[in-house]
Amino acid sequence: MLKQAMEGSVPKFYKLSSGYTIPSIGFGTYEISPSKTADVVYNALKCGYRHFDTAVLYGNEFEVGQGICRWLKEDPANNKREDVFYTTKLWDSQKGYNKAKKAIDHCLQEVEDLGYIDLLLMHSPLGGTQARLETYKAMQEAVDEGKVRSIGVSNFGPLHVDELLKWDGLKYKPVVNQIEISPWVMRQELADFCKSKGILIEAYAPLTHGQKLKDPDLLRISNEVGCDPAQALIRWSLQKGYIPLPKTQSISRLASNLNVFSFELTPDQISQIDKPFSYEPTDWDCTNAP
Repeated sequence: MLKQAMEGSVPKFYKLSSGYTIPSIGFGTYEISPSKTADVVYNALKCGYRHFDTAVLYGNEFEVGQGICRWLKEDPANNKREDVFYTTKLWDSQKGYNKAKKAIDHCLQEVEDLGYIDLLLMHSPLGGTQARLETYKAMQEAVDEGKVRSIGVSNFGPLHVDELLKWDGLKYKPVVNQIEISPWVMRQELADFCKSKGILIEAYAPLTHGQKLKDPDLLRISNEVGCDPAQALIRWSLQKGYIPLPKTQSISRLASNLNVFSFELTPDQISQIDKPFSYEPTDWDCTNAP
């Protein structure tokens, strides 16, 4: 039986610097095939997920939108668009002012029935200063035009974040930096830096793409708490103050990954899961790119 946590120990929502709220757990859709995406997203909504993360690179924006729209149309009296948080990201080939302007319009067309994009991210810092700032300019204009509500970045290191915050063209501060974070790639310095600037951290690959689910320390703590290893990792991320984006293609796993608010890891258990001297990313790392 899961140990009960103190009420309110981990929030279910965060307030973004843009004024909007974001659910503290998101559903990641990376490498979910378009043929499965709509059904998985729909079932995730039925389980209680309200935050979905996709990208141009993933090739399933349209299908994520389809899954959301199916849920909205099923019970329009209770299932409201404003209760769903939809994120997508511009890919590297879409950087630069003109390219980004066109790409944003295409992203919105892919989910036309949603009406707007809750959060638009720049997928990486690659391409150099000019490309980053021109792209961000186009993203800011999308906010002014009502196409996008909040904007942010992904895979940005401290230098990239600092560059953006010091830019004289900055109108809307990035609300999040989405980076890979798990006990085996903690990025504590980067996370603390972003938090100090009022930028929330979204943790992608919080389950290490399944690579560390049999880690002895993780298994021991999971057994102590009475949860499974995936739940322990998601809870670890939440208690660090991050917004984890767990992904599963298994509909049977959807509910358990969301069932992480009824137990708590002790400070000692968190420290045992922590691997501050490890650096084992399961995905790309371009946080040190020029």
